Amino acid sequence: MASKTAADVLVDTLIEWGVDTIFGLPGDGINGIIESLRKRKDEIRFVQVRHEEGAAFMACGYAKFTGKLGVCLATSGPGGIHLLNGLYDAKLDGQPVLAITGLQFHDLIQTHTQQDVELDKVFQDVSVYNARVMGPAHTRNVVELACRSALAYRGVAHVTMPVDTQSQPVKADYRSKRNIAGHVSDRMAESAHIPNANQIAEAAALLNEGKRTVILAGRGALGAGDHVIALAERLGAPIVKPLLGKGVVPDEHPLTTGGTGLLGTRPSQEALESCDTLLIVGSSYPYVEFYPQPGQAKAVQIDIDPQRIGLRYDVDVPLVGDSVRVLELLMPHLAYREDRSFLEEAQAGMREWRELMHERGTRTDMPMKPQVVAHELNKLMPSNAILTTDSGTITTWVARHIDIRGDMMFSCSGNLATMACGLPYANAAAIAYPGRPVVAFVGDGGLSMLMSELITAKKYDLDVKVVVIKNNTLGQIKWEQMVFLGNPEYGCELEPVDFATIARGCGFVSFTVTDPAECATTLRQALATPGPVLVEAVVDPHEPPMPPKIKPGQAAKFGESLARGTPNATKIALTAASDTVREII
Repeated sequence: MASKTAADVLVDTLIEWGVDTIFGLPGDGINGIIESLRKRKDEIRFVQVRHEEGAAFMACGYAKFTGKLGVCLATSGPGGIHLLNGLYDAKLDGQPVLAITGLQFHDLIQTHTQQDVELDKVFQDVSVYNARVMGPAHTRNVVELACRSALAYRGVAHVTMPVDTQSQPVKADYRSKRNIAGHVSDRMAESAHIPNANQIAEAAALLNEGKRTVILAGRGALGAGDHVIALAERLGAPIVKPLLGKGVVPDEHPLTTGGTGLLGTRPSQEALESCDTLLIVGSSYPYVEFYPQPGQAKAVQIDIDPQRIGLRYDVDVPLVGDSVRVLELLMPHLAYREDRSFLEEAQAGMREWRELMHERGTRTDMPMKPQVVAHELNKLMPSNAILTTDSGTITTWVARHIDIRGDMMFSCSGNLATMACGLPYANAAAIAYPGRPVVAFVGDGGLSMLMSELITAKKYDLDVKVVVIKNNTLGQIKWEQMVFLGNPEYGCELEPVDFATIARGCGFVSFTVTDPAECATTLRQALATPGPVLVEAVVDPHEPPMPPKIKPGQAAKFGESLARGTPNATKIALTAASDTVREII
């Protein structure tokens, strides 16, 4: 029987840590690892992608949707470098991901050999744990600690191994006298940190004293929705949701005013502008300009990571711990707030907002409005669907027009706000949850970056429905140039792509829709078609994703950009006048 190799030890250790799926692309710098995966293919699945960036996004999406360790694999040099954007996505959104890469032959490193990139140095900033395997006897200790670190610190761990070391027999490696076998464990301890009784009492007193309380519930509150709702009901507090917290409570629940920030709702922004008490649950939403003004509100923050306490707003009472546990401790100390006027004011505003969104989502004019596609898709999405999206104007349409309900799951690139993640996320979700409907609602700019992952969806016959909003422009950048800077748009127009034809070339069933009257029928047919399907929705490129409340300065910048020579200025002005800007008149 052949001796076990260092790569065999690596794969064995991953299996011991519960890893069942690895996303990657073979290469000569990881041939030893690929061979070990081949030998254990009945226990651990290797998913071949078409670009390593897609592998890292899939590992991040897999971690987001399952809570398990996401793992990606890339060869030495360029393969490893390609992982970085997806790994930064995991870092900034706090997801446990392990990246495994190859190095060139151990005795040729730093000699200008082919693909001579020291990836452990390259990955230094993105990683919570980062190590180079020095030999077969070093492998188990390093891989074990990498898995543990990624899960414990909810971040990226990186292990890189020279290609010749991967195939080296374990028995041929000299074990140092201090590296005694059997001292490494695959058991994981969960943190039991909870606030003490005094901290809970102080937080409860602050919340009880408030009159106009807002709950800001982010990604760290996913899974704590019932507790957040119970607390909101007791305090008469509207629940505001940053985008990664969209799934904390159903969008149609009467206690939530939906999203916040540029993608959010007017009632959410008005609630934050007028509150006197703020409870932050599992969020470090980065846009500080949308929080209450400094000194306006007393604040309590719940977060499992003490480093994030007080990061965005001056917090009076910090509560470090898991959202569910802390809310359970806090609830018995909170009094029922008889005055419901603040909540009722927010609810009235939300009814008006939803009427406005319905009006925009049912427009029949041509070219078709992007909101129409999101509105019709929302009516057709099953309650167990998994929804992913990209970064750009597409995120606005998802945030405002697609409701999370039932057992639905949703994610996007939160803090990195990278393009191209939507399709790989969807592929990962379909692999993690076969049988559940998965929809990637993406823009033409983001999809064109990683269209190669359409092939991955076809290769594994994933039940992924891709709805691409085609406006032939980098819409978010275009509107930022105009509304926030007052500059004419420049460099944002995209060469049109026939996504439906490309998708058919990849083996997809595909549809194209241009008429709002046909949108619902086309989407219904696409969702009912088994396997990978793409819908290309051609929409108005001049539809603006304006902020929920337009400030006079933004309107002035918008007018300035038109006057300074923005292409299609007349069409843009007419669209805006008939749609968003008229709200401030």
